[in-house]
Amino acid sequence: MAQALDTLKTADGAAEPATPATPAARTARRKALLNWIAVHALGVAAALFFVLPFVFLLLTSLMSDQQALTRDLWPHPFEWSNYKKVFDTPGFLTWWRNTLLYAGLGTVLTVVSSLPVAYALAKFRFRGRHLSLMLVISMMMLPPQVVVIPMYLFWAKQLDLSGTLWPLIIPMAFGDAFSIFLLRQFLLTIPNEYLDAAKVDGCGEFRTLMRVVIPMARPGIAAVALFQFFYAWNDYFGPQIYASENPAAWTLSYGLESFKGAHHTDWNLTMAATVLVMAPVILVFFFAQKAFVEGVTLTGVKG
Repeated sequence: MAQALDTLKTADGAAEPATPATPAARTARRKALLNWIAVHALGVAAALFFVLPFVFLLLTSLMSDQQALTRDLWPHPFEWSNYKKVFDTPGFLTWWRNTLLYAGLGTVLTVVSSLPVAYALAKFRFRGRHLSLMLVISMMMLPPQVVVIPMYLFWAKQLDLSGTLWPLIIPMAFGDAFSIFLLRQFLLTIPNEYLDAAKVDGCGEFRTLMRVVIPMARPGIAAVALFQFFYAWNDYFGPQIYASENPAAWTLSYGLESFKGAHHTDWNLTMAATVLVMAPVILVFFFAQKAFVEGVTLTGVKG
């Protein structure tokens, strides 16, 4: 039909009918259309696979106590007071404050301590540089459970810091192997000409780092900060080891387990508490996803 309407203009302005599409061309277009439909169908199915559990979680959090135990999927009416009940739970705001302290301060300390090390490994030429990089990579492969006993004895027995979050926060001021490696890979993508130009203008290494490297490495820094923030926000193992004996030092991830045990039949309240724990992480990623994706994409371009 479209072919009958298409015309080709000749040199003298006369109209000629378009050449009919060959069977091979029609077959190719049909295959392209089927491929487009298949790819988008798989994309929609994958999106639903990840979204539907969260939708179920959100809808259940808005149900009444009795309705949450039935097979109903749609709340009637919407019980927004469930979230107020969760906030009124003794200790919930304390868990929230502790998590913000742990995730926020820990993220700042990790970035501040890891960036200079990554800069040195990426741009300095010194004896033992490759050995230092291998040590950093080796630390990434070391499971935390391997050193948990000696570390606990050090923090709890020697420094008497058990029952607090400081054994988890203070080590972040000395760098993180994964953050150092990720930042180092990103800094390799910054041309050395910019650093040389800054040094010609009289900048030392510290001013070069602050004035040139950091502004150009913002996507990589954002990616590292988000990784560290998500890790600290969701960390369950660390607070369980060091803060379990003191409810005033619990975080949301550990306190949620206690909340679930106290409300094991109130699924609506448990789901509401889970939504409140997940919401900050989702919002942070939603607003920072551009910098996060850019930082992860550009990392590792150079070896």
